[in-house]
Amino acid sequence: MASNTMVSRRLFVGTGLAAAAAFGALPVWALNTDQARALIGRAVDDINGIINSGKSEAQMYPAFEKLFVQYADVPTIAISALGTAARGASDAQKAAFTKAFQGYISRKYGRRFREFIGGKIEVTDARPVKSYFEVISTAYLRGESPFEVRWHVSDRAGKNLFFNIIIEGVNMLASERTEIGAMLDKRKGDIDRLIADMQSM
Repeated sequence: MASNTMVSRRLFVGTGLAAAAAFGALPVWALNTDQARALIGRAVDDINGIINSGKSEAQMYPAFEKLFVQYADVPTIAISALGTAARGASDAQKAAFTKAFQGYISRKYGRRFREFIGGKIEVTDARPVKSYFEVISTAYLRGESPFEVRWHVSDRAGKNLFFNIIIEGVNMLASERTEIGAMLDKRKGDIDRLIADMQSM
């Protein structure tokens, strides 16, 4: 009898933990701190390689886009940037916006990282934060004081990817949501027009 009670209790507790994990009550990670740090380490190595390659600006942007697709959770970042407008967008519009946003953000942050030419970025630390990991790096630029670049990493997309960057305190997700919202307002909420315009930005 006691044995059956113990088995039932273990089954109840095990089922409860599994349900809690499934509904997000408990942080359950396949990803760990070392893996998050390693991912950003590879991304940083690639960025350092691009910015110090001697390539022209036009040659750098496709390289940054390839890097962005490889290491970033592009759909999550894009839909977050689209904000509340994503609720009324069709699947085709979301896909088209994600593709346009991919090129737009690669060029935008490519220009930002081009400022690092002659410098370097080094990963210095990593830690778990709520449901993701934060990897901290330091950027060293010529003639400037070092500053932090923080990366938020998750495996929610089914693989280890970063979904946010904070450069000198500027949060990519927050700033892009504000900017894309303003761009959409100027186009009276026309997502198709926004997509077309972003392709040439």
